[in-house]
Amino acid sequence: MAMVSSLLWIPNYRGFVVVPVTILRTLSAATSHRHYNRHKNKRFGCSNWDSDLNFYQKNCSRTFASDSVASIAITSNLSTPNSKCHVEYDRLLPCPTENFLPRIEHLVVKEGGPVLDFITKALDLPPLYVADLIHFGAVFYALVCPKPPSTATPEEIKLFKQVTDPLVLKKRHSIKGKTLREAQKTFRITHIDEFVEAGTYLRVHVRPKRFPRCYEIDWKSRIIAVTESYVVLNKPAGTSVGGTTDNIEETCAKFSTRALKLTTPLMTTHQIDNCTEGCVVLARTKDYCSVFHRKIREKKVKKLYLALAAAYVPPGLMTHYMRPFRMAPKIVSQELIEGWNLCQLEVLECRKVPWPNAWIEEENGIQDLNWPNKEFAYECKINLLTGRTHQIRAQLAACGAPLVGDSMYMPAVISELANPGLNPVGNGKYKKEFESEADRESAIEEWATKHGKEPGVSIGLQASQISWDEDEGQQHLYLAGPPWWTQ
Repeated sequence: MAMVSSLLWIPNYRGFVVVPVTILRTLSAATSHRHYNRHKNKRFGCSNWDSDLNFYQKNCSRTFASDSVASIAITSNLSTPNSKCHVEYDRLLPCPTENFLPRIEHLVVKEGGPVLDFITKALDLPPLYVADLIHFGAVFYALVCPKPPSTATPEEIKLFKQVTDPLVLKKRHSIKGKTLREAQKTFRITHIDEFVEAGTYLRVHVRPKRFPRCYEIDWKSRIIAVTESYVVLNKPAGTSVGGTTDNIEETCAKFSTRALKLTTPLMTTHQIDNCTEGCVVLARTKDYCSVFHRKIREKKVKKLYLALAAAYVPPGLMTHYMRPFRMAPKIVSQELIEGWNLCQLEVLECRKVPWPNAWIEEENGIQDLNWPNKEFAYECKINLLTGRTHQIRAQLAACGAPLVGDSMYMPAVISELANPGLNPVGNGKYKKEFESEADRESAIEEWATKHGKEPGVSIGLQASQISWDEDEGQQHLYLAGPPWWTQ
């Protein structure tokens, strides 16, 4: 029996809010499973806004998915009144094990009604599948359609103007008292019977980001401590602490809650990268969640990391400045650049260790990135002083010592080794001068293309220790245990 789950896996990427690109939907031609029949019902204004990971690469380039809804091999005995009968559907589980590009559909509602019915008919999907997407947190709405970019087609611009015409908006009671910007803000849909009125914009993540490791882990064995206020988890690599934009179901918080049979869901207090393992604190109450957030803001929480670097890293204070750009990869400079954010960490020690053998790498999902010298690696103990996204990974890579298995940062370092001077924010004899800030930005964007994609499972990084003091002076200290490369 074909299952939808086998084709619903996408590569890793960080949670984000997608900026819509067009307003009409795109689905390709027939596949071997069944021919896709476009809906022509004029009740639906459907969108062609199909996204993939190239959206957030240089120049926001876009490529449209080459496979249709049909290629998902959805199976269901249920059908909608105006669609073909779907074959048996097996929900979103078990979790897929293959990598596929994400697919995001952007729709404009032409006639009000329940959101489940609208999406089912507009995208020709089984109702159970749409219900699962809503359960995963993969469906969002805005009262007013966001403005399309300069790449939009004339037809898309026309539709946008129709649904945002002031005379049309004036008749909508739901947006009275709101500015256009407020009305264009997106919110997650949480119920399948939620009513969406005409003119509402919908963003549907048809293939949500999946985390198959969630189903492989003995979660109870990963619990380090349980108290009345919090739980400390030794987070496995290849999992998300609190979820992504399109998947709030497959998370460490939810699986830990189930493993401990708690009646109140655990809440996230801080994040570490999906590809990083180690200590994470999950709050049991909203009050303690606020307490821990305050401790982090006041820098009362100390975090130590173990990093497995591909080259030697001198002990001592490491200072960089990170480009204030939301998307990865993160670019850092050793010299201060106006507007860039301070990044500091302290390398407490660095010792030579054997490079993990092929069996250990395969067992832990480590990618072979063809690093030129794999005789030894270097285990670094790091005190993280500022908590920027990808900070350890970006700073060590900038020093020529990327983390083992880090497919996002190691390729750029390898490129720099082969052709010194590629890095536009490098120092020493390869330091570059730019005539204008625009020239610098252009060079940085070019440098970003030398980087790779986010790792699928693990890298050589562990949040090995976390500690803090409570107000009454009691110290809390927790250790994650041996990292994957020593087991």
